Amino acid sequence: MSNKTPFNIPAMAILWLVTFIWAFSFSLIGVYLSGHVDSYLAVFIRVFIALLVLLPVFRPRTFALRKLLALVVIGGIQVGATYLFLYNAFSYLSVPEVLLFTIFTPLWITVIDEFILGRRRLPLRWWLAAGIAVLGAAVIRYDGINQGALMGFILIQGANLCFAIGQVAYKRLPLGDVKQQSQVFACFFLGASLVSGLGVVLFGDWHIKAIELTQWSVLIWLGVGASAFGYLAWSMAIKQVNTGQVATMNNMLIPVGILVNFLFWNSDIEWLRLLIGAGLIILSVWLCSQSKAINRPMSQDKPHASI
Repeated sequence: MSNKTPFNIPAMAILWLVTFIWAFSFSLIGVYLSGHVDSYLAVFIRVFIALLVLLPVFRPRTFALRKLLALVVIGGIQVGATYLFLYNAFSYLSVPEVLLFTIFTPLWITVIDEFILGRRRLPLRWWLAAGIAVLGAAVIRYDGINQGALMGFILIQGANLCFAIGQVAYKRLPLGDVKQQSQVFACFFLGASLVSGLGVVLFGDWHIKAIELTQWSVLIWLGVGASAFGYLAWSMAIKQVNTGQVATMNNMLIPVGILVNFLFWNSDIEWLRLLIGAGLIILSVWLCSQSKAINRPMSQDKPHASI
């Protein structure tokens, strides 16, 4: 199977493109939405917009109901449940602590996909790459730990685990070629909308201010660009690369996000830490790409017992 996506673009290039889109969107959230729009409502609006964008191409008739329901569950876990954990964690952690604790996602992905589901002995190279990715992110973001951070740490690991489970499950779910995947990806955002809608009901702030035009513009971009395109492109691409590359690319959002925030919003930046940390994460991605014995995509056409 080729490791290229639509328009003959390499899968890793797609992952890098989506990383930049998500990094830019992270800054938009911090500047225009945080503190102005209820977090749970913002998540629901963006994923519901993504659902509306993908509904016109929804063609479920060629797929078994089991696969469609699996995709609903994956979206509910990877987006909906992840954000429920994440936004509750802000009650216990500062922003730097949240970013620091999210760096364990590569380890969760590697353990779930290869060790638990694949029941394979992991190559030392992959453990090393995941560890280097965590170290690189820590170099960039570590600013000390609050003594009362245990509950926040547990919540963030719940978010990391949900995001990892969603990626692994989608990678292993046989959905055919990229055209077929796009025809049913609305189910992903149906699940995300259901879970995030529940979050609004249970935890949302019902005394919210009216959403202004600028905030609506950001929410629409998040729904169309970062969510509908971003998650679809990322999900398609991770089917074409190995698990180690998926795992380590998850941490590239940290240095790219800091760089984007500096370029567009002139935020303070510690260049030495950024360069060292980013270099370590890039090294981890390269290490995973060099393992020829296991550097192969997960087949989209063969069913897996784990799904």
